[in-house]
Amino acid sequence: MDVPALILAGNLVSTLFMVGLIWFVQIVHYPLLARVGRTDFPAFERAHVARTGPVVGPPMLVELATTLGLLAAAPAAVPAEATWLGAGLLAVVWISTALLQVPSHRRLGAGFDAATHRRLVATNWIRTAAWSIRGMLVVWMQLSLGVAAQGR
Repeated sequence: MDVPALILAGNLVSTLFMVGLIWFVQIVHYPLLARVGRTDFPAFERAHVARTGPVVGPPMLVELATTLGLLAAAPAAVPAEATWLGAGLLAVVWISTALLQVPSHRRLGAGFDAATHRRLVATNWIRTAAWSIRGMLVVWMQLSLGVAAQGR
């Protein structure tokens, strides 16, 4: 397998991992934060943040690195517009994380606040949508590569 194809495979795996994880977070995990008792919430939130980092950090960094790799050296069968669209969607994810979700988690670390919790759940739909579209895009890229390989 050539290097661009390996980069695309890494991007596919890391993106699809994050798609599955973000849907779990959006539908199950974030809504259930409201059910943690107010007394226990600050400790729970701190533990949540500490334990989440090692789970999401590595695949997010692999996704970022392979997205940048695709911008530099995408397989010939993958249109440049697709790689740029994927990079734009990933930028949306990272910007949303930095400007919306991380500040919400910081506020929740001081104690449960219903308005902040609602904001966290609502704004997380931005990441859920962007990662879902990315997931479909990278699957399409991989299929395009496979079709091109069959045509050789």
